[in-house]
Order: sequence, then structure tokens, then C-alpha cells
Amino acid sequence: MKKTYLLLIFCLGLLAQSQAQEKTNMELKDLFDLEMVSDPQISPDGSKIVYVRMFKDIMTDRDYGNLWIVNSDGTQNRPLTQGNQRDYAPRWSNDGSKLAYLSNQQDDKTKLFVHHFDMNADIALTNSATPPSAVSWSPDDTQLAFTQFVKGTPSNKLNIPSKPAGADWNDAPIYIDRLNYRGDGAGYLPVGNRHIFTIGLSGGTARQRTFDDQNYGSPIWSTDGQSLFFSANLHEDNELNPANSEIYQLDLNDGSVTALTDRFGPDSNPTLSPDGSMIAYTGYDDTFQGYTVTRLYVMNSDGSGMKNLTEELDRSVGNPQWESSGKAIYFQYDDQGDTKVGHVTLNGKTKTVVEGLGGLDLGRPYNAGTFTMAENGNIAYTLGGGDHPADLAAFVNGNTTRITNLNEDVFSYRNIGSVEELWWKSSYDDRDIQGWIVTPPNFDPNKKYPFILEIHGGPFAMYGPSFSYEIQAYASAGYVVLYTNPRGSTGYGQEFGNLIHHDYPNHDYEDLMSGVDAVIAKGYVDEENLFVTGGSGGGVLTAWIVGKTDRFKAAVVAKPVINWTSFVLHADGAAFFSKYWFGAKPWEDIENYWRRSPLSLVGNVTTPTMLLTGEKDFRTPISESEQYYTALKLEGVEAAMVRIPNASHGLVNRPSMLMSKSASILSWFNYYRDKE
Repeated sequence: MKKTYLLLIFCLGLLAQSQAQEKTNMELKDLFDLEMVSDPQISPDGSKIVYVRMFKDIMTDRDYGNLWIVNSDGTQNRPLTQGNQRDYAPRWSNDGSKLAYLSNQQDDKTKLFVHHFDMNADIALTNSATPPSAVSWSPDDTQLAFTQFVKGTPSNKLNIPSKPAGADWNDAPIYIDRLNYRGDGAGYLPVGNRHIFTIGLSGGTARQRTFDDQNYGSPIWSTDGQSLFFSANLHEDNELNPANSEIYQLDLNDGSVTALTDRFGPDSNPTLSPDGSMIAYTGYDDTFQGYTVTRLYVMNSDGSGMKNLTEELDRSVGNPQWESSGKAIYFQYDDQGDTKVGHVTLNGKTKTVVEGLGGLDLGRPYNAGTFTMAENGNIAYTLGGGDHPADLAAFVNGNTTRITNLNEDVFSYRNIGSVEELWWKSSYDDRDIQGWIVTPPNFDPNKKYPFILEIHGGPFAMYGPSFSYEIQAYASAGYVVLYTNPRGSTGYGQEFGNLIHHDYPNHDYEDLMSGVDAVIAKGYVDEENLFVTGGSGGGVLTAWIVGKTDRFKAAVVAKPVINWTSFVLHADGAAFFSKYWFGAKPWEDIENYWRRSPLSLVGNVTTPTMLLTGEKDFRTPISESEQYYTALKLEGVEAAMVRIPNASHGLVNRPSMLMSKSASILSWFNYYRDKE
């Protein structure tokens, strides 16, 4: 009897252990448990890495970040700051003894702090009403340069009588006379400009270095500490030609500003060579194409001798960083869904050094990543992957090491969908199109699953094999998901990107439908339960698709453009959109604006369609969704509209906004799933 009792206890223990180890599918609220690494900064000598560990708080519905420090070999990983606060933008001093960063740790105001490693002390240098940004150390580590918004005086031609003392009148009218008077995520823009400041390590009052009615870019110091280099658009017509930036030099002694570049087009990201004799930067000659590959250039520090180093690389480059020898430059670029670190000599010879950067977009699988490099060639970077958000990795002595696994705790008890690469031929012109299939946890290829086509925005953007909360939410709900890079996507060269130049949306439709057919051909998709969704540019294409076909059972059109005329005149980039995406103003080309508007196809729509947009979206304003919703209702189509309060275009102002978006889409699809 005793043996039987002990055996029973033992079996119950095994059963409990088995149940404890059994994984379940991800739930929508798991978003609040997900963490990620951002902005890894390797020390000048390559021995240590400081990074931002980003996390969420379910009670305050906020995103936070603390600074952590770890040895480059992965040992001694520990926090530098702690608490529900936003610590970000860490920057090492040149001698590696100090760290500048931005934080709101003391109160609601973001301040510039310096951490002194020898004293383990953090000192706030600023206490301004507007937050500093773009911090840069002087060569001798005694000063910091940064940018900061300075309020201006609004112009007002109104002459309105003032109210009597004690009277209760409405607020005064708001007078606007600027082309760019509001911005997505920023709301209605205050009058003023971003200027350059410097401050010493003892704090006190920062010294303003620029003063005119222009916006100045991120400053870097000259090797002698007597001047600053930066990128900005200081041209008088900068509102009408927003992409025409130059590289400038600011003399700190007399305040004079000298343009070092003068071509028409964007020149940005200046980076000084170790000896200060040359500047690396990115840019291109602007011909008003929808997409132009960004090149890496070098020039002498006086602006002479400009040379294109990546003319043979048909990919856009960014984030240039000099090799300590001054004979080569590291950079990052996107290639067929992956983000890589490249290396180019001053003779233009290129090679790839590191692959797999990514993981910085938690919502959708945009393959965003970044890196920094030390004097000894060690590299710290954000490591992406289909099974995890951004973690920290290091490239040391030719070997890659994954240092963090921030979400190991979550994935120890949650199943996620598997990500599989897929290529197919477009039915329009036989071009190769790349995409990824995400299958539900515990996937059985012998079963039939409902299917979601998810379309990226941009439209000049790139998806990749990255972890995506939204995609995983759909997979966990039992859907097979396809996301793709149709024509117009970046990472495939200039010709592929410009296939939609002045012709979007159009044949990207065939690219997407061919992808749907390729997944159906695998045999595990229920053709009676096909669904489609996308946001921004993906919202455009979703509305376009339901105007062209009735094969989808339901659709969610998120933050779309429905009417190109109203969009161009209502969005926060009117000068850019009309000039680059159409080549003419709406009244100069009415037919083309209407031909490319999904609203022109609304009479064909029979698919139940939900609209979803943030109420403070100034990129694709909610008036676009309202137009389409009303048109669908007038046509008798089953339609609904979801408005996310206080949300801008990205729907990531607060974590619950992203959760609400995903939950709303699933709710709509689940309602129509298996419905006759």
C-alpha cells in the first residue's frame, strides 16, 4: 500500500511537471512582456557595450528603457540605470571614461546626463524646457554639442479686439501661414527651430551657436575642436524642396556657416575620418524619382574631392563609420530582406562583414537594425530573427556572439509561429518576388488553415524574416500568414524600387495575388477563408485589392490613402508627395490622381471591410478612412470603422494602441471566418 501510494505521488509529480512545461500560444497581452535591445554603443577600445534595454509597463501603458553595460565577450551584463523611465541615446566619451545619455529619470523633462564611470555617478547638465538631442563629444571630452528646439515668435496678421476684463470668451483664433504646420506624432507644430548648442561638463547654461530661422542637424566635432559639421537644408526654398540638404561647417569662433556640398539632393550623415582630413557622408543626385539608391561618398574636410565609393553596389547605404586606419568605411545596407554591415575601401572595393541585423520594429516585420564599431574593429549590433525581437550581438575577432536573449522567459512558455522564406514569379511580368510564410504553432501541413495576406507600407520599405508581434498574433489565432516585398520594395536595387514610380498602386497587385496563389499551391490553405490587411501603403493596396477581386472573405484597411488628391493636400508632407510620387499637383493631373485612388474602385467592392486609423494620424489622416467608410456604406457594403484615440500614424504612442490594432483586425476576421 505504501509503495502504491509513493508511486501515485511520483506519477502526480511527473504529471504536474509535464503540465508546467507545456507551452501555450501567444496571447495579445504578451506584448507587455516583450523586451528588446536598441542603440548598442561599443566603447572606443571595443571592450564594453552599452545598450538600451526597452520594456513596457502594463499598468501605466508606457514604453520605458534603461541602460545596460556588458563586456564584449558577453560577461558581466548589468544595469547602469534602473526604473520606469526613458534612458536613451548613450554616447561614449572618446577616452571611454564617461557616457552621455538622455533621460527623464528626475522628472518629466528629458535632460542631458553624463555618467562618470570612475565615480559611478550621473550628473544632469541641462534643465531646459525642450529636450536636447543628437549629442556629440568634443575631441578632448570637455564639451558636448547637441541640438535643441528654440521657440520663435508666431506671426499674426489678425487684428482682433481683446476681451473685457473678466469676460469668458472662446480661445483666440490660431493663425497659420506655414506650409508645414503639423507633423505626424508631433501634432500642430510650435513656431521655432532646432538649433545647435554646446555645454561644458560642469553644466550651467548651454551656449546657443546658431540663431537664424532654420533647422540644424546633428553636429559632430572637428578634430581641433574649433568647428562643427552637420547636415541641414538651409536653402530659402526648403519647404518646397525638403530633400535638398547639404553638409555644412560651423566655425565656433565667429559663428560662420559654410556649405561643403552644393548639388541638388540629400547629403547627410557626415562622419569625420580619424585624422580629420576627410568626411564620409551619404546622398544622391535628386531627379525626383520615387526611390533613389543612397550612395556613400567621401570628400576632403574642406568640401573638395567628392568621390562615390558605392557606385557598383545597387543598394542604399547608411550609418557610415570609419575604420581606425582611415583607409576604409563600414556601413549598413538592406538586401533581400536582410540588413548587413558592409565595408568599402577608399578605392571602392566592397565586402560584407556581418549579416542578420534587425529586430527593431516590434509591431510588423520591417527589418530595422543598427550597429556601432570600435577602434579595434569590434562591432556591436542589434541581432534580428524570426523567433525573437532585437537582441544584442557582437562581432569580435571575426566571430559573432549573441550576447542577450531578453525574451527567453516569455518563449519558455509560449509557442510562436515558424517563419519560412518563399519566392515566386509575378503573373504580370515574371519577376522574382520574395515573401515569408508564418505558420501557426503546432502546424500540421495535412490540415487546412485560414489565411491572411499582410502588406507592408512605405511603399518604399522592406519586410524581412524578423519577429513581428502582429504577425505572431495572427499565427497564434490559427492563421497562415503571408507577408511580402512586392515591386517598389527597397533592398532589391533601384530599378525594382522604381517599378512603381508614378504608377502606384498598379502591378504590385499581381505580385501579391501571385504570392497568394503560391501559398495556396502548398495545399494547407482553406481557399474559402482568405483575408487581407495592411497599413499605410499596405492599406492603400488592401483597398485596391478589394476593388479588383472578391476572393477575400474580409479585409481590414489600416491607416490608408483612399483619395490621392485629398491626401496630398492634407498630409504632413505635401511638397514631397506631390513632387516625388506624382510629378504634378492634383489640379495639374486630375486623371492620374483619380486613376490611382482606391476610391475610384469602390463601386466594385463586395468584401466586408473594416477601416482602422489613429485619430491623430497626420501622415494618412483619418479623413481618408472616413471617406472610404462612407463610400462603402453608400454602396451597401458591410463596413465598420475603428478609430484609435490619441494615436498617430505608427499606432505605437502607447503599447495598448498596437495591441488594440491587432485585436481589432483579429476580431473582424474571426467574425467572418467560416461564416457562410
